[in-house]
Amino acid sequence: MTLFRYREDRIPVLLFLCLFALDLTVYFLASNWWLPILWFGALIIPKGWVCSWNHNHQHLPMFRHALPNRLLEVVFGFQTGITSHAWFLHHVVGHHKNYLDQEKDESRWKRDDGTTMGEVEYSLKTALTAYPRAFRVGLEQPQHRKALRTFVGMAALQVVLLGVLFWHNWYNALFVFLLPMAVSLYVTVWATYFHHVGLETDDHNQASYNILHRGYNLMTGNLGYHTAHHSRHGLHWSKLPELHAQLARDIPAHLYRQPGIPFVWRESEAKLVLTDEQVEALASSAVSPPPKRAAAA
Repeated sequence: MTLFRYREDRIPVLLFLCLFALDLTVYFLASNWWLPILWFGALIIPKGWVCSWNHNHQHLPMFRHALPNRLLEVVFGFQTGITSHAWFLHHVVGHHKNYLDQEKDESRWKRDDGTTMGEVEYSLKTALTAYPRAFRVGLEQPQHRKALRTFVGMAALQVVLLGVLFWHNWYNALFVFLLPMAVSLYVTVWATYFHHVGLETDDHNQASYNILHRGYNLMTGNLGYHTAHHSRHGLHWSKLPELHAQLARDIPAHLYRQPGIPFVWRESEAKLVLTDEQVEALASSAVSPPPKRAAAA
């Protein structure tokens, strides 16, 4: 019996579990004041990358069965601050359905008066409202009440486990778990600002920025192929480059960006315009024609 849906997920899951084992090692063994702080600072960016994989997992669970998925989501919760089914409700059945409508989008980048939020304003507002918005999506969509119950139950379990860690050693729990959870949630939301900001359109091919940087996509599970992701949000991350190639001629050449730090230190997140030759090179790498766009969840 196969445990994983896709064999490509085996190494990433092993790495997440090893990282969590290191977190626990520091939590239980660190006896000085500086090691937990050093660990917190050193792991902020890697845990930000884990957020992308948590996002992928809540679009398409990595395991075939519920129990290992829930256990993995506890690990993800401690690493990213995003608990089981929070991404599913807020992002998969919320944002993906509404991202073309800035009055409804759970990750909206417009203010109520129609002006564009700045990075910090968007990040703070979206991070602070993430869990209430996820809960509201579950309440307003009866077909997702089961997901809502899982979200509430697993969030409660996460709080209890975190409480036990604080009871045992509040100082280590603060720097190894709670602060990384809060900062990772903020960093994740901040990164999403650059996915759609300023793109007000009814055309899905013109509604997302894309990042082609190989290192960025390696560490984020191909999050840079964002138009393809919105075109078929249930498609496994390993198949997004091929779908992007199929869509390349339909994606405007100016809808590309540089990745952020640490991949690019100068002009981080800067907009790029592909040449006609670059677009054709992408399109020619496709091995099959583009599929019809699936309806959003």
